[in-house]
Amino acid sequence: MTDLAADLALIVEAAREGAILAEAERVKGLEIEHKPGGSPVTSADYAVDAFLKDRLRTSRPDYGWLSEETPDSPERLKHRRIFVVDPIDGTQAFIANRPWWCIPIAVVEDGQPVAAVIHVPELSETFEATVGTGARMNGRTIRASDTDALEDASLLASAQMLQGPQWVTPWPPMRFEKRNALAYRMALVAGGAFDATVALTPKWDWDVAAGALIAREAGAIVTDHLGGDWRFNRPDPRQASLICSAPALHPLILERTGAIPRAS
Repeated sequence: MTDLAADLALIVEAAREGAILAEAERVKGLEIEHKPGGSPVTSADYAVDAFLKDRLRTSRPDYGWLSEETPDSPERLKHRRIFVVDPIDGTQAFIANRPWWCIPIAVVEDGQPVAAVIHVPELSETFEATVGTGARMNGRTIRASDTDALEDASLLASAQMLQGPQWVTPWPPMRFEKRNALAYRMALVAGGAFDATVALTPKWDWDVAAGALIAREAGAIVTDHLGGDWRFNRPDPRQASLICSAPALHPLILERTGAIPRAS
C-alpha cells in the first residue's frame, strides 16, 4: 500500500480536477434528474463521478470504491482501503450557482478515514488531513473552536429541528445558519467558523467520511447523537446521525440528543 501522504496528494489533485470539470459541465448546460425521494442529480455529478473513479482507481487499482453516483457493490468490502467519494456534495447549491458545494474524498482503511480532502472551489478553500497529522485549510493548520456554552453558540443545523416542546431539556438561544453540503458544514466546524453541526437522521458515508477525519484532526468531536463512534465501509454505508462539535460542546449536546432512541 502507498503511504498516506501520497494518497492525500492524489485525492487533493483529483478533487481540484473534478471541480474544474463540474464547472465546465455547468457552463455547457446541466441535465437535471431527480432521485427517488426528490433530491436532484445532474449530468455534472455523473461526469465527475466517472472522472474520479477512473483517475483514482487507475492510480490505486487495489483500493475499493464507494460513491453516491456509482451503484454500490459488496466487492468493496473485500478491500482494506477504499475511496469514499461524493462527486458533488451540495448539488442544490451547485445548480443554483451558490458557492456552498464541494467535492469530498476520503481514503478509508479498516473502517476509518485515514486521508481526506474537502475542496470548495468557488470559495478557494481546500480542507485536508491525514490521520495523526492535524487538519489544514489551504495549507494552514485549523482548530475547532473553544466555545464551552450552548447559549449563543453558532450551529449549522435546522432551527426548527432543535427548537420546540418535544425536547426533554430545552435548547438555549443559539445562532443558526444553513449550508447545503454536509461535508462543508463539518469542515467549517473543523476550522472554528461554526461551533457545531447537528443532524438527527442517517447520513451516507460519502457525505461524512472526509469531514469526520478533518474535524477530528482539528480537535472536534464526531459521533452519532448517542455518542457512538462511527465505522465506515460496512454493508450498509450509513451513519445513524451526526454530532460534530467543538470538544467542550459535545457533552452538552449529548445531554439533549441522548434522549432520542437510535433508529432501528
